[in-house]
Amino acid sequence: MSYDAIINPIPGRNSPKLGRTAIMAAAETDYRALIGKAAGAKQEKLSLMMSRVCLLGKKGVGTAVVGPIVGAPYAVILLENLIAWGVRKVIFFGWCGSLAPEVKIGDILLPTSAYIDEGTSPHYNGHRQTMVGPDNSLMLTVSRIMTEEQIHFHQGKVWTTDAVFRETPEKVLDYQKKGALGVEMETSALFTVGRFRGIAVGAVLVVSDELFSLKWHTGFKDTRFLEARRKVRGVLPRICDFLLQGSNAGD
Repeated sequence: MSYDAIINPIPGRNSPKLGRTAIMAAAETDYRALIGKAAGAKQEKLSLMMSRVCLLGKKGVGTAVVGPIVGAPYAVILLENLIAWGVRKVIFFGWCGSLAPEVKIGDILLPTSAYIDEGTSPHYNGHRQTMVGPDNSLMLTVSRIMTEEQIHFHQGKVWTTDAVFRETPEKVLDYQKKGALGVEMETSALFTVGRFRGIAVGAVLVVSDELFSLKWHTGFKDTRFLEARRKVRGVLPRICDFLLQGSNAGD
């Protein structure tokens, strides 16, 4: 069986030249806030599928911010294009539901691994495993800088699913037993493609709702949730600056 694809993500004649780091922001509001924080920096904006890319800084040097993003297949389409355009270190900034009583609305979760329950990973050799992890070096940088900024976070497994309306009690209980702290829709696919393509991918998730009691408790307007997102948006540029320094040093 051939593993060569007929269509490959390659840069075209008019493709942008991005720097080596990117933030993939799932929510439109987080995307806008991230580029708004860098309002004084030189920005270049372009469309990518149904999303937008904003390059902060000089071509080939700055950090790209991409969003909005929903679901594993679409997230991977965007990631493949970013890789073709030069990105080598990616932080996914998304939301998740809590599966553990100790993880509350407004908490921050750094995934140490993700259970694959989406349909994209198997096409990138993900069928050979049930879970996949982030780039450890990148996540060490994330956790270190967040600790320095005195931002509290949890670390643990997450469950990635395509079907938000099929998070059944049976599945929630099963993934709770497996130690998953949260559930979301993109992380395992992004981690899988990162490993497949040989680039560093990590994730920072903010808890937007709770399912651990087998009832749905939402917190989308909760001040804790809004404040946690603000903290993450505040620290991500510093993390990317550090990652860029490592890239410029040949990392």
